[in-house]
Amino acid sequence: MTSEACSGSLCARSGMLRRRVLDEDTAVLIDMAPRPEKGDSYGSTARPSEPGGHQAAACRAGTPANPRIDFVLVWEEDLTLGRQQDNASRDKTDLHRAWRETFLDNLRVAGLHVDQRDVQDEDSAVHYVLLSAPWAVLCYYAEDLRLKLPLQELPNQASNWSAGLLQWLGVPNILLEDVPDVPPEYYSCQFKVSKLSRFLGNDNQDTFFTCTNRHQIGPFTAPPEGLRAPGLSQRRVLFRHWAHWRKWYKYQPLDHVRRYFGEKVALYFAWLGFYTCWLLPAAVVGTLVFLVGCFMAFSDIPTQEVCSSADGFEMCPLCLDCPFWLLSSACAQVQAGRLFDHEGTVFFSSFVALWAVLFLEYWKRKSATLAYRWGCSDFEDIEERPRPQFAASAPTTAPNPITGVDEPYFPRRSRVHRVLAGSVVVAMMVAVVVMCLVSIILYRAIMAILVSKSNNTLLAAWAPRIASLTGSVVNLVSILILSKLYVALAHVLTRWEMHRTQTRFEDAFTLKVFIFQFVNFYSSPVYIAFFKGRFVGYPGSYHSLFGVRNEECAAGGCLVELAQELLVIMVGKQVINNVQEILVPKLKGWWQKFRLRSKRKVGASTAAGQAPWEADYELLPCEGLFDEYLEMVLQFGFVTIFVAACPLAPLFALLNNWVEIRLDARKFVCERRRPVAQRAQDVGIWFPILAGITHLAVISNAFLLAFSSDFLPRAYYRWTRAGDLRGFVNFTLARAPPTFAAEHNRTCRYRAFREDDGRYSWTYWHLLAIRLAFVIVFEHVVFSISHVLDLLVPDIPESVEVKVKREYYLAKQALAENEALLGTSGVKDGRPPASETNLGPQA
Repeated sequence: MTSEACSGSLCARSGMLRRRVLDEDTAVLIDMAPRPEKGDSYGSTARPSEPGGHQAAACRAGTPANPRIDFVLVWEEDLTLGRQQDNASRDKTDLHRAWRETFLDNLRVAGLHVDQRDVQDEDSAVHYVLLSAPWAVLCYYAEDLRLKLPLQELPNQASNWSAGLLQWLGVPNILLEDVPDVPPEYYSCQFKVSKLSRFLGNDNQDTFFTCTNRHQIGPFTAPPEGLRAPGLSQRRVLFRHWAHWRKWYKYQPLDHVRRYFGEKVALYFAWLGFYTCWLLPAAVVGTLVFLVGCFMAFSDIPTQEVCSSADGFEMCPLCLDCPFWLLSSACAQVQAGRLFDHEGTVFFSSFVALWAVLFLEYWKRKSATLAYRWGCSDFEDIEERPRPQFAASAPTTAPNPITGVDEPYFPRRSRVHRVLAGSVVVAMMVAVVVMCLVSIILYRAIMAILVSKSNNTLLAAWAPRIASLTGSVVNLVSILILSKLYVALAHVLTRWEMHRTQTRFEDAFTLKVFIFQFVNFYSSPVYIAFFKGRFVGYPGSYHSLFGVRNEECAAGGCLVELAQELLVIMVGKQVINNVQEILVPKLKGWWQKFRLRSKRKVGASTAAGQAPWEADYELLPCEGLFDEYLEMVLQFGFVTIFVAACPLAPLFALLNNWVEIRLDARKFVCERRRPVAQRAQDVGIWFPILAGITHLAVISNAFLLAFSSDFLPRAYYRWTRAGDLRGFVNFTLARAPPTFAAEHNRTCRYRAFREDDGRYSWTYWHLLAIRLAFVIVFEHVVFSISHVLDLLVPDIPESVEVKVKREYYLAKQALAENEALLGTSGVKDGRPPASETNLGPQA
């Protein structure tokens, strides 16, 4: 994590200094957690001894003479620059050095213990600044930030509905994992120094503040690990019982994750695990629907009519110079289309729409439960500090309207102008995506024409499918390239917009990237689902785009092509991302270790002589959770928005997520530096985005079923002509106009509901009315049921509401100024009332 990740008044004062120092060298914060005395330390190669055989300060609680190391600031320096610089460059280097010394002096003024260590060779140096936070500093900021600390211990109440169900059925639960050192739960309230004696653990200064507490207090703290299983550090426990591949089917130890990484990371893994579990019923139902389609592909009467038609249906050419072709040659394509387009698709679309609503409703309950258990249910950043980057770049200062203290300020009007300018850039990038989509459409059309001219009859019949498949691959490549470019551009734009707080910065960045990625990933499926084959025209009067005839849906319909597009983009992206998450960190980690170890002098580079902070610096910096959330939210869109076309999407998502959980766990435990533990009440702006996708999915699937599926034309044919669907193929095919037939001296058929002269038939208008009515009815029914479910499922479980009231009662009692309210005479549990003297060192 970089030093810019810190927050608080100290960072606000020194943000300008740190930002400018980064122009010359890189500063990094390293979390110093205790190491096991024996065995490997997963996620770090740190040894328990420093050079010279002395025990590392980070391995045990500190003393006034030798304080425990809480954080390490790191920066690298190129010593060759000093020998090669001119006077101007040397003055700039000296200025940076002065800024850095001022920053360190500010840390000392804030009450921190500062100790500097250097590792260097002839050409470069790595400087480590070891920081320790005294007890008085921790107490001061804990009260200032209104942290909630424990009053009364409760048994751990972590539970899973599947565990309760299996227990009720009397079935052994193989998903349970016996993880050692389970963190307890507490009733808690806001910390008051004057009431210190009423908080649990106040007699032990080393363990009183937990990991999340110390990180919330400021950028410089990290806790001792406290009690743990013999010989196992918290990180080792997480590796053995969470990040190991053998644990892929086990419940996640979320309380352990929260204790080590903080609530924000733990909530991500809680959401990912919850989402993965909910994918299971959707995957089972989707697989059954697909199997039904496999059966119907061979028993369906219209499909049999196509395959047995021989030369009964001669189809019109697919391009100007293409030959006429027989519908029977597309038998395999029609059968493939029947796999995804049948009556079960309607049921599955309705099922997934309600599934998505229930998923979000029950996640709100789960999130509320976790937020309460982890002490974040009423978490609000009432006085959120300015971002260090904002403080460094703000042109002026102004009094804070709440605190009255001068702080960095950027005019709101200027920010609005920059946001509008950034929106124009986003619109331009969306236009680039549309241009790429048009290019891919033209590629498909031209490829289909070229392949259809082949002398191979089978190859010519499969020309649309070959063009579509290769176009999907080209589209995937362009999507991935544009994604990389735009994310970098979004970072620059969001920094330029000068958002004051980290929350606003993250929200603005997330919204920019999601809008672009939504268009980038979903534009091609939307085109295939709702536009392809709609504006083709008819023989003798075909429509064109840039001189190329508009694409038609293949013989099996556009739904099977949409399914193909979804599988290529969704599964291809998942495979590429997983390979990147496995290989890229390993390569980066190897280069980081090689680069740093080459800086050490000979004889000081052995593992036994390596200080813990040096070993931790060899790990890769934590890059946050944005990419992880974005990947899963885009996947959720594929699973819900176009599920009518691909019932197998939930199954592929489920398989991917089983791998994703362990990949992300190993990344956090084994390959990345420990991030600053951050508090969070929920998944933030991602929940409104998920809710928006859920509503969009209902509308999308309604239009898919109405306009892209054969469900309604088949139902209409059953009602008006033949209940067994005999003759349905002939019903869906129009005849070429007489002028076209005379020109080619033969007649042909094409898929449309038109009269012989090319005008739309009455059947077309009847079906259009039925389709629009179906969309309205489908949407209203699903949204009505969703609203009823929303009302029936309370956002906060009743048990949690009772505990919240109980905690409020205990907090009121604990913080009561009048001791008579407690039924005591100034003594509680045999201890004297707390006083400021509690801040001093304890014997």
